[in-house]
Amino acid sequence: MTAIDRLVVAGVGLINGSLARALRACDEVGEVVALGRNADRLAAAEAAGVIDRGETDPAAALSGADMVVVGVPLSAVRDVLAQIAPHLPAEAVITDVGSTKASVVADAEHALGGDLRRFVPAHPIAGTEHNGFEAAFPELFRGRRVVITPTEATEAAATARVRGMWEACGAHVIEMSVGHHDRMLAATSHLPHLLAYGLVDTLARWDDSNEVFEYAAGGFRDFTRIASSDPLMWRDICFANRSALLETLAHYRADLEQLTALVRDGDEAGLEAVFRRAKTIRDRHRPVFEQ
Repeated sequence: MTAIDRLVVAGVGLINGSLARALRACDEVGEVVALGRNADRLAAAEAAGVIDRGETDPAAALSGADMVVVGVPLSAVRDVLAQIAPHLPAEAVITDVGSTKASVVADAEHALGGDLRRFVPAHPIAGTEHNGFEAAFPELFRGRRVVITPTEATEAAATARVRGMWEACGAHVIEMSVGHHDRMLAATSHLPHLLAYGLVDTLARWDDSNEVFEYAAGGFRDFTRIASSDPLMWRDICFANRSALLETLAHYRADLEQLTALVRDGDEAGLEAVFRRAKTIRDRHRPVFEQ
């Protein structure tokens, strides 16, 4: 007996596509149905074996669903939840994969009429710089963290089902509050993406930008790899988590001013102390960074 009889994924990109492949690989799902707007894309996902069938009609897609996973850009979450809400089966659990949680909870409260009993906000901290179901693979979540942030109204049984789904994919599930999640991700994910995009854009606007990129070495490649991610998705993330990101940027800006002063003043000992402190921390957490 499968843990999920009928999984409905709203949006069939990298994350939902990999989730579908992972659950199918461990025999934890019966049928995978995708809800989307583009019939051609849905047909291509079906042909690729990522889903069993695709539907553009919410009622047809959600019939008989016992787990619904919303995996659309953050700017589209509220509209998608509103389309889903009238057709949700009574016992269906609904969750999401968004990179921010406060905005998603607000959207869910609005679209679901305040009934969050079966809504479990979640965020798989996994991905690549590639997009679309074509890049999906079943091992994406193995050994990775998935954060769930159930609200005060979320039923324990719903939380347990979402936890079990991600654990079946090989993920390590962590539970925390919405606010704590958004602050942590602003520092560890959203700020690095903002800096990577900003650095590439800065160098691209230099007069000798072509030469600069020709001499870019491994450090530049590694740091800026994430600037190949979907710009629209990251625009949405930055604005959805604006408050926490601005707070993180303020801390970073203050530390950057201190670094500037160390270089300007020729403070070799101070600069070396920063480098040694960073290396010690980085080496201590090497297993996390190299997942």
